[in-house]
Amino acid sequence: MVLSRWEPFREIETIQRQMNRLLDQIASPTETGDIISDRLTLVPPAEIEETSDDVRLWMDIPGIDPQNLDVKVAADTVSVSGERKSEIREQETRGMRRSEFRYGRFQRVIPLPSRIQNDKVQAEFRNGVLCLTMPKAEEEKTRVVTINLSGQGQQGQISGG
Repeated sequence: MVLSRWEPFREIETIQRQMNRLLDQIASPTETGDIISDRLTLVPPAEIEETSDDVRLWMDIPGIDPQNLDVKVAADTVSVSGERKSEIREQETRGMRRSEFRYGRFQRVIPLPSRIQNDKVQAEFRNGVLCLTMPKAEEEKTRVVTINLSGQGQQGQISGG
């Protein structure tokens, strides 16, 4: 058995070369010179807030026409899908082009923290931000949870009502 000296910096350089190769593959230009966008999927960021009466969801979807959005609300989830299309025409591809925008189809399904009345959802789309106000189901508003602690050092049991 041959012993070799451990050189941690050589291993770090090897890992760095492998990472650079991987990142080059992800962002490599296609035949047309565009950055591959379907490898880096468009996932709109979202914020969610729960109050005693409703659940509010905001989703940042700039550059998409509201008519190109499909919003489906179930009692416990919200699904938003759509497509962001490039507006650059084929004739303009002469010369240099660099785009960091994400184009293509997307779908995002967000689980809700409480059951809602999906037939009473209010939607607003302004400045590229989708806002859904979803009233909670009546049983969620009046739900009380009792925690039973029947002694020290024991785990509590939860019973819903």
